[in-house]
Amino acid sequence: MHFEKDHLYHIFNRGNNSQRIFYNRSNYLFLLRKIKQYILPYADTLAWCLMPNHFHLMVYINHVELPIATTDSLTSSEAISSRSPVKTRILNDSIGIMLRTYTRAINKQENTSGSLFQKHTKAICLTEINGISNSWSKHEYGTLINIPDAKKEYPVVCFNYIHQNPVLHKFCSNVKEWEFSSAQDYYANRNGKLINKEKAKEFGMI
Repeated sequence: MHFEKDHLYHIFNRGNNSQRIFYNRSNYLFLLRKIKQYILPYADTLAWCLMPNHFHLMVYINHVELPIATTDSLTSSEAISSRSPVKTRILNDSIGIMLRTYTRAINKQENTSGSLFQKHTKAICLTEINGISNSWSKHEYGTLINIPDAKKEYPVVCFNYIHQNPVLHKFCSNVKEWEFSSAQDYYANRNGKLINKEKAKEFGMI
């Protein structure tokens, strides 16, 4: 994965061999806490969806690298004031730690061992198209053809796709019915703390 500051990314991974990664409600909540701990120091989350065997995150990168203590529940000033040399951690490594700690917890819970997730987590930049037009993209209403301005519209397509995942996989009939998605924060009455709605507004998502 390659991340750049001030860009929007779609991050996703699934269970190894498409196996389950969540076995009960507490597993979903546990990963959400890990996302808060290991990703929020680096990025604003605009959308997320956790499915039984995969997950989707849409994040806006504010920092690619941070003092390690910042991601371990200390403030930046506390980390910088230390007399010892400040060690840093890049977002890639933080995501890896998040998935490894989650895997260890699930292996202990299920009395299993080995990889839980596929080897490579994917991160697609939604705002840097390098002159190549995204002429098509999957959407909840089918395939969109010839998006006029991919840099502006593709993030919205992805935002909708993430929230439509539970419907597309037939776990519910309406995005508001799936608890483990930011859709309830946008379209229902839940006021989750994981997403940044103001940043979502900047991209025309709400």
